[in-house]
Amino acid sequence: MTTDDRLLTVNINVLGVGQRPAAWRAPDIRPDAIVDLAHWQEVARIAERGLVDAIFLADRPAITDPRSRPVQYLDPGVLVPAMAAVTDHLGFVATASTTLNEPVELARRLWALHTATGGRFAWNAVTSWDPEAVRNFGISELPAREVRYARAEEFVTVVKRLWETAGTEAIVAHDGSFSVRAGLEMERLVADRPAIVQAGGSEPGWRLAGLVADGVYSVDHDPASAAEHRQKIRGYAVDAGRSAEDVRVFPGLAIVIGSTEQEAWDRFDHWEHLAPATYSLNELSKALGADFSGLDLDAPVPEQLLIDAEQQDAGWSTAYRRVLVERIRADRPTVRRLLRDFGGYGQRFLAGTPEQIADTMEDWFRSGSADGFNIMLDLFPSGLTDFVDQVVPELQRRGIFRREYRDGGILERFRRP
Repeated sequence: MTTDDRLLTVNINVLGVGQRPAAWRAPDIRPDAIVDLAHWQEVARIAERGLVDAIFLADRPAITDPRSRPVQYLDPGVLVPAMAAVTDHLGFVATASTTLNEPVELARRLWALHTATGGRFAWNAVTSWDPEAVRNFGISELPAREVRYARAEEFVTVVKRLWETAGTEAIVAHDGSFSVRAGLEMERLVADRPAIVQAGGSEPGWRLAGLVADGVYSVDHDPASAAEHRQKIRGYAVDAGRSAEDVRVFPGLAIVIGSTEQEAWDRFDHWEHLAPATYSLNELSKALGADFSGLDLDAPVPEQLLIDAEQQDAGWSTAYRRVLVERIRADRPTVRRLLRDFGGYGQRFLAGTPEQIADTMEDWFRSGSADGFNIMLDLFPSGLTDFVDQVVPELQRRGIFRREYRDGGILERFRRP
C-alpha cells in the first residue's frame, strides 16, 4: 500500500480481438470470436484474475465497413450480463449516448444491467460525434458540440434522479430539452446507483465530468497536460459542490509488451505490417478530419493541414484531434514516423517491457497526472494474459495496485481516495 493509501484504478478497454488492426489474423484467434460469448467470458475471467477494476466496452451504433477488419461487436447489453455471469468482482463500463437516447428508457435499461451485475455496472455517457451513427437515429445533421454537451448535462442529471426513484412510487417531473413525467418503476436490489464515466476532453467535457462523473477517460499524451486537465476537472467538481476526490481521471494507454523493448517493437511491427497498407493512414485522416492520402510520407505534416483540422467539428472527437495536433506540432515527425507512433489511435502508445510500462503508470500516478488508466492491448486474450501475468505483479510490487478484491462495487472503487 502506498503511504497515502491510494491505489491505481485499471480498466481494460476490450477492442474485440485486439487493438491492432490485424489482430484477427492471429493463428489462435477466430475472426468470429467478437460475436462469440465464450471469447468475451474468457477475457472477463482473465481480467478478474488480474484484479482489474473493470472491463470497458465502447459502442458504435452504426455499421462498420468489414473489409478492413472485423470490428462489429455484440451490443454491450448482451456482453455485460454474459461476462458478469462468470465473474464475481469485476466491474463493467458500457457506452451509451446522451444524444441518441431518451432518458427514461435508458435509465431503466442501465438500471437493469446494474441489477443483473449485482452493482458492478458503470455507464460511459458520451455525446456522440459520429455522423453515421447520428443518421441511424433519424437525425440528419450532427448537433453542434455546445448543444450536445448542454443536452448531456440535463440528460445525466435526469437519469440520476430517475435512479433515485428505484424501489419507490416517486416520479421525476422535468421540462427542458425533453419532458419527463415518470419514475424508474424498478426494484432497488443493489445499494447504490451505477457509476458514471465520461470521456470528453474539451472544456465542455471537463465541465460535464466535474458536474456528474465518477470517472473520466482522457487522451492526454504527456504528464504535464494530463495533470493540468485533471486539476481542471477536479476544479469543476468543487464548483458543482462536490469534493475534488469525487472524480478520478483515467488516461488511455495503448501498450505492446515484450521481454525487451526491441521485442515489443518487433511485435508491434509484425502486426502492423499484416494490416492493409492504407489502414493507419485512413484512420489518421479520420482522426483529424483531413485527407492524408496524397502526402509525402517522408515529409512533415503540413501546417495548413493542422490549421484546417483545428477549425472543424469533425474527425473522431475534439479531444483526440486536439491532442494529435499538439503532438504533431511539438515533435514535427514525418508522416511515416507519425503513422508508427499512431499505434494508440489517439491514445498514448507505449511498446516496452513490463517494467517500462509499470514505470510510466507509476510516474503518472504518483505525479498527480492520473488516478488510473484505461488500458488497450494489441491482442485478446493473449495480450491481456501478458498484462495480468507480467505488468500487474510489477504494479503490486511497487505498492500501487491491489493484491485482492476487498471493496464493493465499481462506484465505491471509483470514489476511493
